Amino acid sequence: MWTALAVVVTTGLNMYGVRAAARVGFAVLAMEIVVLLVFVVAAVVVLAQDGARRGWLSPLSADGSLGGFSLAAALGAVSVAVLSYLGFDAIASFAEEVTGGSAKVARAVLCCLALAGFLFVAQTYLAALLQPVTAAELAAAPGKRGTAFYDAVDASVGTWLGDLVAVSKAVGAAFAALAGQAAAGRLLFAMTRERRLPRVLANVDAASGVPRLALGLAAVVTLMAAVWASRRDDGLDHLVSVVDIGALTAFVLLHASVVSWFAVRRMEGLPVWWRHVLLPVLGAAVAVAVIVEASGTAQVVGAAWLGVGLVVVAVQRGRRTGHGVSADG
Repeated sequence: MWTALAVVVTTGLNMYGVRAAARVGFAVLAMEIVVLLVFVVAAVVVLAQDGARRGWLSPLSADGSLGGFSLAAALGAVSVAVLSYLGFDAIASFAEEVTGGSAKVARAVLCCLALAGFLFVAQTYLAALLQPVTAAELAAAPGKRGTAFYDAVDASVGTWLGDLVAVSKAVGAAFAALAGQAAAGRLLFAMTRERRLPRVLANVDAASGVPRLALGLAAVVTLMAAVWASRRDDGLDHLVSVVDIGALTAFVLLHASVVSWFAVRRMEGLPVWWRHVLLPVLGAAVAVAVIVEASGTAQVVGAAWLGVGLVVVAVQRGRRTGHGVSADG
């Protein structure tokens, strides 16, 4: 019920307009940062008074030492944790609605990624030091994984902070869908404008300037997936893995397109090799490594979804080529 209500509220705000959604999103973000600061201060106080429940290097390795660090384990964790970072890329979908040009959007994307990375690393490290449940116990009980962070805060600091963080995380996650849903709707709109999807999705409301039908379709898919995941003990793991594999696959193709656009086709003149070739290749390599370490179910879903997309592109390209030949004839 709460999951469905969150989708309905965020959809309504997005339907009303991007400015209203942005104001609400900013207010929720400010609330989350305040709660995060309260958690950080409380965690530091507990660690100073009582010490850590495990070694200070335990968040980085299995046995609490740098010698126990496993690259494979880290890549496997990234395939799950990447969901926490998805959203910075959504800023790019608002490029046409921002004053200041693409350079301003690019700076916003990088600043958002750097800030989110710092905040997530800080809270995850502190929570790992306070975690009373071992990794083996979490592996044996999938139902505890989704609440592990809150349980650690509750056991180490107090029920009041555990409840506050839980409410903050629930509200924040719901309203984080504001940006994600809006970005998905605009992505559908852009694909429709490029004739990759049915034209009806390109209709824009005259009053709000919002592609409401595209937003509605994104909301329906979100609602179905979220409600399904919320009713299963392992729903979070499955949902995260499927969403992440789609994003990581898209990132690999994005890096490939950068190399193609700047270095192969040279659409912007002579390429800057470290920026247009080296960095995209390294980025694609990291994404591929994470995909390899992802769960088998996620890999199958990602491969199937990518295959369907490639077939659709091939069919559409064939039709365009056929139309071009007919026109020439």
